[in-house]
Amino acid sequence: MKLISWNVNGIKAILQKGFVDFVKQENPDILCLQEIKTNSPSQILDLSEYKQYWNTASKKGYSGTAIFTKQKPKNITYGMDNFPDEEGRVITAEYDNYYLVNVYTPNSQRGLTRLDYRMKWDTKFLEYLLSLNESKPLIFCGDLNVAHKEIDLKNPKTNKKHAGFTEEERMGFDKYVENNFVDTFRLFNKESDNYTWWSYMHNARAKNIGWRIDYFCTSNSIVNYVKKSVILDKIYGSDHCPIKLELDC
Repeated sequence: MKLISWNVNGIKAILQKGFVDFVKQENPDILCLQEIKTNSPSQILDLSEYKQYWNTASKKGYSGTAIFTKQKPKNITYGMDNFPDEEGRVITAEYDNYYLVNVYTPNSQRGLTRLDYRMKWDTKFLEYLLSLNESKPLIFCGDLNVAHKEIDLKNPKTNKKHAGFTEEERMGFDKYVENNFVDTFRLFNKESDNYTWWSYMHNARAKNIGWRIDYFCTSNSIVNYVKKSVILDKIYGSDHCPIKLELDC
């Protein structure tokens, strides 16, 4: 089974940059998108082989997530229990043997103006994952807006108090690991200079001055089924690149 996750930074914009051709070439069983930035998904595109589920933000042209899946899920849930999701940040697809959670974690913003909200959100998201994991294992993926370790960004020393690399945000990811969720990319690749996001400024992508903030994570109980977890850094169209997970199931 092949899954792809991609923060597309606007579905309408990326449609002009070879998005449909990319999907057809990769032919994933499940495709998870973040930052779709649309409130009218039915008018966007037609990939008839996929069931489509969109969680749009109430604010026009902002945030949002989507799941495209060849196999119809048993159930689809938008948002998290008892926590507002007006920004369309979470979709959960339930299948027979696992849950798939597509997530676009809030950014703490310049000056860390949204850090307090972000940390409350992280706590709630972990609680949500653990509640799902009680009944069956899960995969969660998307833009988590944090570089977990110093190896996960080009310039860690100058970014320690910046959004996406604060001690608080990194500890939030630590809690996923402490609760037996696995960062699948690091099962296969322990090297530096592997990134999924680059600023549009200062020719950062060409220089590979980036951050790894997009992840596929799984419950530890199914990690032995993971056969590949890679960054598709040759694919353009967004300030993020896609990531891919393959499982033997």
